[in-house]
Amino acid sequence: MRRKYIFICVSLFISLFIYLFYRTGRTVVNEIFIRMISFETYTMLKAHIVKVLPLNDIVIYSLPEGLWVFCITLTSKPYYIRLNNWRIDCIFIPLIFSFTLEILQFVHITNGRFDFMDMGFSVLFWILGSCFFSDKSDKQNILASLNTKTIVCLATYCIVYLSHVLK
Repeated sequence: MRRKYIFICVSLFISLFIYLFYRTGRTVVNEIFIRMISFETYTMLKAHIVKVLPLNDIVIYSLPEGLWVFCITLTSKPYYIRLNNWRIDCIFIPLIFSFTLEILQFVHITNGRFDFMDMGFSVLFWILGSCFFSDKSDKQNILASLNTKTIVCLATYCIVYLSHVLK
């Protein structure tokens, strides 16, 4: 169980690093970071990191979404949602969520660029998250009781807002 949360933290940290230093400065997380350290410091730090550690476009633009899907898949595995007579296994929500975001980008409802590569990374990392760390306990209704695990699960979904590009 502890290893699972270490994987989650490392994956989110890698995504954060990529967003902070390789993506546009107009994302929510970058705006927060710039306000914490100053624009000048951020610009110098970003230039130095990009020079020392150049990354491939696939790593910059598709890996963070894949890692995020991996994290929410791991945190969603033990849960389901009950809607009337329907019981939806939360393990499928990361794929639905990521595909919905891509479709919203495609129809220009949200900022960003639709990308089949992002969808491919989402599927790949969803499969990894689905197979990783078998959970033998009975699934719980995520909305039935709030505890640390459910808060972590819901927070991993909210983290995607930090990658939103401001206009």
